[in-house]
Amino acid sequence: MGNISRRGLLGLGVGAATALTVAGCSKDSSGSGTDKKKPRQTQQAKPIGDGSTAESGAQPNQPGKPERLEPGQKPPQFVVFSWDGAGEVGNGLFPRFRKLAREHNASMTFFLSGIYCLPESKKNLYRPPNNPVGASDIGYLTDDHVRATLENVREAWLEGHEIGTHFNGHFCAGGGSVKNWTPAQWESEIEQAVSFVTKWRTNTGFTDLEPLPFDYRKELVGGRAPCLLGQENLLPTAKKLGWRYDASSPGGLQVWPTKKQGLWDLPLQQMPFPGHSFEVLSMDYNILANQSQNSTKAPPANYPRWRQQAANAYIAGFKRAYTTNRAPFFIGNHFEQWNGGIYMDAVEEAIKHITDEKHKDVRLVSFRQLCDWLDAQDPAVLADLRRLGVGQPFAGAR
Repeated sequence: MGNISRRGLLGLGVGAATALTVAGCSKDSSGSGTDKKKPRQTQQAKPIGDGSTAESGAQPNQPGKPERLEPGQKPPQFVVFSWDGAGEVGNGLFPRFRKLAREHNASMTFFLSGIYCLPESKKNLYRPPNNPVGASDIGYLTDDHVRATLENVREAWLEGHEIGTHFNGHFCAGGGSVKNWTPAQWESEIEQAVSFVTKWRTNTGFTDLEPLPFDYRKELVGGRAPCLLGQENLLPTAKKLGWRYDASSPGGLQVWPTKKQGLWDLPLQQMPFPGHSFEVLSMDYNILANQSQNSTKAPPANYPRWRQQAANAYIAGFKRAYTTNRAPFFIGNHFEQWNGGIYMDAVEEAIKHITDEKHKDVRLVSFRQLCDWLDAQDPAVLADLRRLGVGQPFAGAR
């Protein structure tokens, strides 16, 4: 979750090859998502390590080759919905938003917390930097919830979503905070997160679940740090590991992204906050912090008004970008039922509004898919787009 700001400036047994069945809808070559059903196809997945993961070829349900903008051509409106933690804890939110994504031909980014693949009985395997062995500021999942998380992560990837990382123990305060970690400590944290994802079969003893159908060391190209802290020392390690982007900047404007230390810097953004003179960071927790002063169980009488205010904030952020500079719009969330689940309902309303047929050339993509598009562009064309400020109308380059 992001740092809190009242003004919203900062955010809160497997040996032989196994058959992998892939099914779903394919997206059109523009990536905008016409629903084209394709036949089920079966391919052989090659197990990796203990069989927790498997190499199964190209990811299904991806956009076609990114098109290259001409100078002066209006860009698509990209929107990225991302989820911190990405654990299924029995509230049905992970499958709910997978279903919503299918209905609207959307791809999303799920920032998986590594310890959500590690049973609490094995927590001593986790050695967080500057913290006691097994410590975590987020709870370990029950075995049943670890199982449900693995099942949803597997299906999400097959449906075309990206699996990034939210690291492990979510340390935001005190001497053990991630803001104090060195590049070497970040590398240890990342290696442990990868280990928990790629060795869940050994750590859980589950033998009846299919492997995650991807090589996580190749899949993992970006993440979001806890509380948006520690990016300065994270970036050298992320670059060393071959990552393509980082989503940990502590707040940003609705402008076209740039690179930082060689990685795309894709921050949560300040967006209009209806009813207020200040803006709020584009994450559910930051809206909550301003509405209920961090309480996740505020008086229910406020819920209808707050739910609509949250939805209207997302819609206002989208509208500002769509009607002006077309800067990609980034939204962060958690699979939580804070204040009666109003923020999940607000996200659903926003997705339905954004994907309304009256909005042309809108693409709901993952961060990795956005990086693919950005990397395919003429640097001069991107430079022209970066000259457009927040709310500045697009009038063509040069």
